[in-house]
Amino acid sequence: MTNEFLKRMVKEKVVQLVQPSEEMKEAYLRKSNSHLHSARVLFENGLFEESVSMSYYSMYHSVMALFFATGIKCENHSATILLLSGVFDFDSRQLSRAKKERIDKQYYASSAPARSDAEALLRVAEVFDSSLLDRIDRLTRDQIEQYRAKFLKSVL
Repeated sequence: MTNEFLKRMVKEKVVQLVQPSEEMKEAYLRKSNSHLHSARVLFENGLFEESVSMSYYSMYHSVMALFFATGIKCENHSATILLLSGVFDFDSRQLSRAKKERIDKQYYASSAPARSDAEALLRVAEVFDSSLLDRIDRLTRDQIEQYRAKFLKSVL
């Protein structure tokens, strides 16, 4: 099912191989930092639901930075999680949990986030973003080509 889903996403041009883009990578890193900062400010002001959302988007934008650094465009959050683990061998469970937490807290009133939930996700986002930034900073041309080849193999 995973490969079929990704193949469908490619067919619909939701997921595509593009040229690596330093500009897009930097733009998404800025977005990630901005969302992480916002998550902290919202948390400090007792806006836990909003903090959870910003923590998730900080993580998501870090992944987008990695993708654009290697020339992958992905406009689907579920596909992002699959590609992160399948192509980059990066543990995507934290991103998957953060996505679920954001959806639960945003759309289900009975699932209002507690201070501890928001704080825990904020800490997870900090570590996750830092790990991805390290991965991005260490990328070599050879690795980029290997990731692109692995991407093609997984979606064709």
